[in-house]
Amino acid sequence: MPEAGKKPVSAFSKKPRSAEVAAGSPAVFEAETERAGLKVRWQRAGSDISASDKYGLAAEGTRHTLTVRDVGPADQGSYAVIAGSSKVKFDLKVIDAGKAEPVAVPAPAPAEAPGAPGEAPTSAPEVEGGSPSPQGSSSAAPEGPGAPDDPIGLFVMRPQDGEVTVGGSITFSARVAGASLLKPPVVKWFKGKWVDLSSKVGQHLQLHDSYDRTSKVYLFELHITDAQATFAGGYRCEVSTKDKFDSCNFNLTVHEAIGSGDVDLRSTFRRTDSHEDAGTLDFSSLLRKRLEAPAEEDVWEILRQAPPSEYERIAFQHGVTDLRGMLKRLKGIKRDEKKSTAFQKKLQPAYQVSKGHKIRLMVELADPDAEVKWLKNGQEIQMSGRYIFESIGAKRTLTISQCSLADDAAYQCVVGGEKCSTELFVKEPPVLITRPLEDQLVMVGQRVEFECEVSEEGAQVKWLKDGVELTREETFKYRFKKDGQKHHLIINEATLEDAGHYALRTSGGQALAELIVQEKKLEVYQSIADLTVGSKDQAVFKCEVSDENVRGVWLKNGKELVPDNRIKVSHIGRVHKLTIDDVTPADEADYSFVPEGFACNLSAKLHFMEVKIDFVPRQEPPKIHLDCPGRVPDTIVVVAGNKLRLDVPISGDPAPTVIWQKTITKLLCETEGRVRVETTKDRSIFTVEGAEQEDEGVYVVTVKNPVGEDQVNLTVKVIDVPDAPAAPGISKVGEDSCTVCWEPPAYDGGQPVLGYILERKKKKSYRWMRLNFDLLRELSHEAKRMIEGVIYEMRVYAVNAVGMSRPSPASQPFMPIGPPSEPTHLAVEDVSDTTVSLKWRPPERVGAGGLDGYSVEYCREGSAWVSALPGLIDRTSLLVKDLPTGARMLFRVRAHNMAGSGPPVTTKEPVTVQELLQRPRLQLPRHLRQTIQKKVGEPVNLLIPFQGKPRPQVTWTKEGRPLAGEEVSIRNSPTDTILFIRAACRAHSGTYQVTLRVEDMEDKAQLVLQVVDKPSPPQDIQVAEAWGFNVALEWKPPQDDGNTELWGYTVQKADTKTMEWFTVLEHYRRTHCVVSELIIGNSYYFRVFSHNTVGPSDRAATTKEPVLIPRPGIKYETPKYKALDFSEAPSFTRPLVNRSVIAGYNATLCCAVRGSPKPKISWFKNGLDLGKDARFRMFSKQGVLTLEIRKPCPFDGGVYVCRATNLEGEAQCECRLEVRVPQ
Repeated sequence: MPEAGKKPVSAFSKKPRSAEVAAGSPAVFEAETERAGLKVRWQRAGSDISASDKYGLAAEGTRHTLTVRDVGPADQGSYAVIAGSSKVKFDLKVIDAGKAEPVAVPAPAPAEAPGAPGEAPTSAPEVEGGSPSPQGSSSAAPEGPGAPDDPIGLFVMRPQDGEVTVGGSITFSARVAGASLLKPPVVKWFKGKWVDLSSKVGQHLQLHDSYDRTSKVYLFELHITDAQATFAGGYRCEVSTKDKFDSCNFNLTVHEAIGSGDVDLRSTFRRTDSHEDAGTLDFSSLLRKRLEAPAEEDVWEILRQAPPSEYERIAFQHGVTDLRGMLKRLKGIKRDEKKSTAFQKKLQPAYQVSKGHKIRLMVELADPDAEVKWLKNGQEIQMSGRYIFESIGAKRTLTISQCSLADDAAYQCVVGGEKCSTELFVKEPPVLITRPLEDQLVMVGQRVEFECEVSEEGAQVKWLKDGVELTREETFKYRFKKDGQKHHLIINEATLEDAGHYALRTSGGQALAELIVQEKKLEVYQSIADLTVGSKDQAVFKCEVSDENVRGVWLKNGKELVPDNRIKVSHIGRVHKLTIDDVTPADEADYSFVPEGFACNLSAKLHFMEVKIDFVPRQEPPKIHLDCPGRVPDTIVVVAGNKLRLDVPISGDPAPTVIWQKTITKLLCETEGRVRVETTKDRSIFTVEGAEQEDEGVYVVTVKNPVGEDQVNLTVKVIDVPDAPAAPGISKVGEDSCTVCWEPPAYDGGQPVLGYILERKKKKSYRWMRLNFDLLRELSHEAKRMIEGVIYEMRVYAVNAVGMSRPSPASQPFMPIGPPSEPTHLAVEDVSDTTVSLKWRPPERVGAGGLDGYSVEYCREGSAWVSALPGLIDRTSLLVKDLPTGARMLFRVRAHNMAGSGPPVTTKEPVTVQELLQRPRLQLPRHLRQTIQKKVGEPVNLLIPFQGKPRPQVTWTKEGRPLAGEEVSIRNSPTDTILFIRAACRAHSGTYQVTLRVEDMEDKAQLVLQVVDKPSPPQDIQVAEAWGFNVALEWKPPQDDGNTELWGYTVQKADTKTMEWFTVLEHYRRTHCVVSELIIGNSYYFRVFSHNTVGPSDRAATTKEPVLIPRPGIKYETPKYKALDFSEAPSFTRPLVNRSVIAGYNATLCCAVRGSPKPKISWFKNGLDLGKDARFRMFSKQGVLTLEIRKPCPFDGGVYVCRATNLEGEAQCECRLEVRVPQ
């Protein structure tokens, strides 16, 4: 038995895995132990495996291998490996040779994977056998009937590895044998090594357990719903009993959900021809995507056009926190229409940006060299990491990165005496719903609390009831509460008027829930029944009602019954019980139970069984006395689970023998147990504890003695609640309703089914809500008041006179959906002689069914509608063709989804099919009005929009000649024309002219294209002169300037010793220069590069011969220095000082001396030289002199002299030492 607080650890570091092997191939299983030298045994079907021709066993250090040669169907089965107290099971499956690879190699143990429902990083343990179970569950196959009991482990079935997609559900199951267990085992689930999942039970994780009495097996389940990517990793299941312990590891893999891919813009530049280098480019998809791209809503423009009554709604929808300040700023925005002398292009009146994003404020100046200042709320902005100033030509840009609410302000750009202003609105990110509302079902007067969790703390939310906002003025009825990210709506006492749909709305969505308020109704699941009891017996009246909180009063003949020692009243849950002990004739009466607060009365009668005993002489024949007043022995009805007691009075002399039989064949004589018989002299009692269905039948009571016999048949009927009906079916699903159908239960419990109770719940919720309080008599019901787009499940109960059955299995999940609303903003975009171009916007309400497409129809006035296309289209525009010229047509559009088609939207007026003439006009962009400069090899893409009807004819020419050649491509559409050159070359430079013609009207525009390249190197570089440290160079301009202006030259030098080039001059514009600061005696090469707007020339012009910098004749003379004398006579820089010391402790005398050469030091005491006295030690270090006196005594006191002597002279200093004896 493991010690308390310590859990056994597996002896295996790597465990064998189950494998599938083709017949005739070898199978190899590998295991690794934690340490070497551990004895390992391999088993099959509980028997040890030894090395043979069939099985090969190998061990190398900690690695152990089992090889099964020439696998056949007989080798298929369960195997195990045992090391110490650890045992691991695995399976070998043999398949046909044509269905698998020759050898199945076990997969390695999984790697570490962080994350869990508890958000704790863990490492993934190894996996014990098995492969991932399909259909989102994880369990191992149970052992076959012939498999022996596990001598070590407790598991009958271990959980297996599992895989699930993000948002899906999965269940891990473990089965534990309970035949030999006195108490249920303790099972714990862990994530990784330490995270106990019992503390994480909630919305995403549940733990379930059950016990099968037939197989005596415990089932434990770990259920994960709405899986997240962080749930992946290793898990462990531990089971322990009084004297055993076992554990199992398994893995969970969470796959990312597959989403729709982004649009590949490169695919729009495809060629219409299949060859790589041939054909024209197709720009249609690119133009279509650009035209269909949705524009972001401008809050400033919305507020400017909206009426004041809509201000609060717009502020809430777009996250405006300071509405009053924003309206004040909006009122101050002035549209300056007059032309400015300083600005060619001003700031827009207002901008908006999302919080955390970047925005660029740009102006274009009339003077490219002018200086600008940027102001924020009147204060000048300084450049920092968040504010970046850019200047490109005449454009000035202020870039604000990582915008916050502090950047919501007024900005100004000042140039000289002029300025332009704008307002910046920083839009907060939408507040999302992280936990939705739950439907609630309450009774009148109960407290209701809705709770919802959002993504931001302190977020602004709105509560609505049936689409109407709940205001603060209604706080006497509704109470609003905020707790961090959680928001609560509380109704203290619910009324019938409070029923409806409640919603919490944020700027990023809304959560819906339904509140159903029902009047208080009490259902009687089990009424009290009449009783017939004998003297001194016990009478029990029991009833069961629907509300466990209901109290009541017991009455006897209309008067309240007062409990005492013999009469007891109890109330446990929904069951109310009246118990009368030692029944007497006075207890025979009418008894009633009256629930408090309900107009209900449950009544029954107690009959006292009077036993008549007449005097009979000896040798009286036996007789059974069942002559109860007014009652004939008939069918005895008992509710399943209740106690059945048959008390039969008997008589006879001598005392008769009593025999109880059921259907003549089964003899009942047990005196103990659930079914027992007790016989006394004057009565026989037959008792059944907890009546079951099998106890139903005819019971024969026979009494015998020598005089004769008597016999009575008693019929017993056991009634119970009905069986659970089958799962209901769902049909006729609408926008907020559906029809639920079901079948009667297979067994009605012995009583007719009175009706049914229907419940529903949301798919991801665990709370079932009752839909009816009055029993449903039919086998179908129309469920209403559901929320569109929410997935629901239904279940049904059957009810008879005994009570309510268990719930049926849940129906298949379904979603109420409705058709979309009509499309909006239907308009005619263009009209020709035979076609009409329509466009519209999606419907305001799409619904949960999504949007499958649109259908377009047309008709003449007063005629039938004709479909414009055979199917549906996804676009919000359509060109209707083949229409009769001059006809007046009406058009209508419908939106469709899986629920059907929505209402149509129709053009307001008939449309005349006749094309209008429009003068052609080229809209040449500003940047194309100047010279277009491109580098050699770059692509050229010139797009020019135009107008004109009918479709204009577009002609391109270059220098007056039509364009020819495959290098230049022209693409024309009804609204624009594109000139495209894949790789520009110098020959493409020139003046291009585009002509737009409609009948005899035309418009022209010219474009100047300049293709530039790098220049050639300079010519004829020469050394003009060299003097001193300087060299004069001169050269000629390059032969080719690259078709653009030269920016200058770069001059470099290189020493002949290293040949490393160094730049001397950059952006030098002249063709001659002087290179100075050269090193005398070195030889140099020089080279020059030419520069233009493209870059430097590829090659440089270099001098042919090196230039030597000569050395002038200069002689170096060594300086003469005068010798210095550093001799110095000795002198004491710090003399000795008088001291008083205590006898027995070491004492030191210190002084400092200087002198050159180094003086000789001598110490004296009272004129005597101390150099040879061992009690004194003398030290000299860096001119500091020390005399140490070891343990001085009073005789060591006196005058001490230090003398320093060298060739220059002599010096000395003295002090007095006093040695004191301690008192």
